[in-house]
Amino acid sequence: MGRAYDPARAMRERLKTLEARERARTEARAVAEGVAETVDLARARGAAFEKPAARRGERETPYRRQAGLEWLTRKRRINALQRTAGEAYGACYRRAGAGARIGSTLEVQPSGGLAAGPSLGMLLKQAAGRQRAEVELAAMRARLFGQSDLVSVCDLVCGQELTPREAGGGEREAARVEAVLKVALDLLARR
Repeated sequence: MGRAYDPARAMRERLKTLEARERARTEARAVAEGVAETVDLARARGAAFEKPAARRGERETPYRRQAGLEWLTRKRRINALQRTAGEAYGACYRRAGAGARIGSTLEVQPSGGLAAGPSLGMLLKQAAGRQRAEVELAAMRARLFGQSDLVSVCDLVCGQELTPREAGGGEREAARVEAVLKVALDLLARR
């Protein structure tokens, strides 16, 4: 037998549904405001963001942080050859700085060889790749004549992917960082 229709119960269930929707909307607004505040603070420090426009009827698109070289290219402050040289430097920098993730055990594969960690072969391959990247990075730094300004600007903008403003700490220093970076990228682009 079916239950009899209880208007009071139906109203309570409807009220619960409406309250849940309102909580979800309130939470979504709070998250959107938090994201906007975080983006504004990062922009104030010099980070560059891209926010593709949402198409009609679609959900809001997320922000995407622009790397320093990408930002400089979009502003037409560096050319494709300079960007390629900077990306190569950045790839070597990040690969050379990537340390092996070794757990708290002396075994290469903790827990008796189960698929809990990378194999010994994979660890050796990663170490060899890191070592090659360190050699390439040292060669690139030698092409910069070991000049600390040139190397540090490349480390910050190409390696850590900061914008010139983030790397310099403000508008005034951003112009100097950008000028030094252009010289460094020209030196790196020459083979």
